[in-house]
Amino acid sequence: MIKVGDALPEATLRKLGQDGIDEVTTGDFFAGRKVALIGVPGAFTPSCSNEHLPGFVEKAKQFYDKGVDQIACMSVNDPFVLKAWGDSANVGDAVMLLSDGNADLTQKMGLEFDGSGAGLGTRCKRFAMLVEDGVVTALNVEDSPGSVEVTNADKLLAEL
Repeated sequence: MIKVGDALPEATLRKLGQDGIDEVTTGDFFAGRKVALIGVPGAFTPSCSNEHLPGFVEKAKQFYDKGVDQIACMSVNDPFVLKAWGDSANVGDAVMLLSDGNADLTQKMGLEFDGSGAGLGTRCKRFAMLVEDGVVTALNVEDSPGSVEVTNADKLLAEL
């Protein structure tokens, strides 16, 4: 599993843009920036929708005031689902939603779990990390996909 001090692996994420699906490479996205990156097991799932994402939306200004250039939320969902989730959660510009649809980055970071017992396939463990110029400077990972204890916005804010 990825750890503090490691560089993020190279991978391509996706987001829905004005003209369709835009590709976002980790090398370009994280270069020269401080990013609060959260990973969720799935869009529209209870803990993700009711606790995890809303905390980062509500506290976005505090992150940006502390020098974070971008808050991004990654999920093993397609960009269309993430766009609909963002719209329903009134995310606006507070948090960028990134699709790791094939779990490429998730698996390269060693943050995957098998949700096939619930019909979900490979999913991303719930995490919250700070990444500075492509290097992980803080990392919190939940033991259970339904928990939002060590990955909430307040916990990550305290690490800035």
